[in-house]
Amino acid sequence: MDEPLLDIAEVARSSGLAPSALRFYEKKGLIAAAGRNGLRRTYHPDVLERLALITCARSAGLSVAEIGRFLVARPSDAALRVRMAAKARDLDEQLGRLTRLRDSLRHAVVCDHEPIVDCPDFKRAIGNVSAPTIDPGGPAS
Repeated sequence: MDEPLLDIAEVARSSGLAPSALRFYEKKGLIAAAGRNGLRRTYHPDVLERLALITCARSAGLSVAEIGRFLVARPSDAALRVRMAAKARDLDEQLGRLTRLRDSLRHAVVCDHEPIVDCPDFKRAIGNVSAPTIDPGGPAS
C-alpha cells in the first residue's frame, strides 16, 4: 500500500520550512508536488528527505542553483564533481575556522583575565581564526 500524500502544511510543519519556501523550491525544480488536494499542493513523504538535504546544503552555503545541479548529477558529470570537490575544500576551511572560534569562546567562558579579549591565550587562539581566502582564479568563498 502506498503511503498517504502530505499536504503542503504538513510538509511545512515537518520540515520547518515556510510554505512559500516549498513553493519556491518547487518553482526552482528542487522538489516536485505529487498533485493537489483542492487548491493545496500534496507531496510524497520522501520529499522530507530531499528537503533535509536542501536545508543542510543551504546552511553550508550552497546556492539553490548549485543544489539543483547536484540533485540531477550523474556519475559522468566531471565538471560538477570538480565544483563539489572545491566546495568540500571550502567547507573544510570553514570548519577549521569555526572550530578555532568555538575553542576560543570556550576558553573565554572560563577565562578570568580582565578584559577577556585581552587574554593572551584568547588572543592567540582568536588570531588563528583567519578570514576566508579569495582564490584569484575563481569566486570568493
